[in-house]
Amino acid sequence: MEVEQELKGNILPYWMKYTPDQIYGGFYGHVTHSNQVVQKANKGAVQNARILWTFAAASRMYGDPSYLDTARRAYEYIQEFFLDKDLGGIYWELSYQGEVSASRKQIYALAFTIYAMVEYHKATGEEKALSTAISLFQEIESNAFDKERNGYTEALSRDWKPVKDLRLSEKDDNESKTMNTHLHILEAYANLYRVWKDPRLEGALENIIKLFPDKFVNPETLHLNLFFDDDWKLKSSLVSFGHDIECSWLLHEAAEVLGKPELLEQTSRMAVGMARKNFTGLDRDGGLFYEFFPVEEKLDRDKHWWPQAEAMVGYFNAYQLSGDREFALKTHHSWKFIKDKIIDHEYGEWYWSVNRDGVPQTEKEKAGFWKCPYHNGRACMEMIRRIEQTID
Repeated sequence: MEVEQELKGNILPYWMKYTPDQIYGGFYGHVTHSNQVVQKANKGAVQNARILWTFAAASRMYGDPSYLDTARRAYEYIQEFFLDKDLGGIYWELSYQGEVSASRKQIYALAFTIYAMVEYHKATGEEKALSTAISLFQEIESNAFDKERNGYTEALSRDWKPVKDLRLSEKDDNESKTMNTHLHILEAYANLYRVWKDPRLEGALENIIKLFPDKFVNPETLHLNLFFDDDWKLKSSLVSFGHDIECSWLLHEAAEVLGKPELLEQTSRMAVGMARKNFTGLDRDGGLFYEFFPVEEKLDRDKHWWPQAEAMVGYFNAYQLSGDREFALKTHHSWKFIKDKIIDHEYGEWYWSVNRDGVPQTEKEKAGFWKCPYHNGRACMEMIRRIEQTID
């Protein structure tokens, strides 16, 4: 299977070869397009959590001890350096030596750490990993959940107080409630609920599933609403094609984990509708454009690595739900585009992005704060699993 060859022959070996920091532990914070290490780059919580999830999941799939060793490296580094042992939560950013560089509690990072800790627990049976995930869940619920208006705030200070700058990155709007953070709380809580059937978690998972049709998925356009203020006033009209298709299958997956028939039926319809609507973001070569700005009628025609990975899974999920072969065809086109344009056949891994002419953006990193093996590694594992289910 081609996606399996890509996973085992390119993505996973790349991260094992080029990214472990043998001096200070964990993984390098920045590796360039041509695989040069930026020795003193800071290390991000999200990058390390995504590495942990990817290699724990690969270990579960294949039983390869080298995958488990890589997962263990990430696990131990998070436990030792990223966990705030005094005030709870996860530090956002560390220096290359492991000193705290940004101590704020970005809820997105806590969610990814839950997601990863659960996967490591599933791979190893390590109870400390599960207890860490449960503690982070409880901290999110106690400190970040808006008990009056529903939803989760974007970020808090180290001691769980409000902060002025809530943004995940410079490109994001500085708003208190975002679709992106809610989406990854959703995926984290779903993974935790697989192994810990706690009533409070069940209620939180059901609530956040319902928030998507209620707040985040525009019922007319089937695009996602991305940024809100505290009172759920919509503050953005931006369309993110990658998030739309990623949400379509993650939302349905969470409903499957929860197991409530009415939500499963609703999210199944939504997944198919959102996937079909996502075709508007496809170029003729099968690549998925990055973003659309409706007010300016401006299309960002770059094709980033992660929306291509999510498109492949989202379209195939819609095919499994609907039986419509157009979705299977679009999956094939996504994979062909990835093979032809996104995979770096010279230096390994995937390019950050290519422009509409297929020219790669080589000034961006191969590994770094946001460039991780999670999207492409997970997409390959999802496709392997789903194709095998379809064949069976």
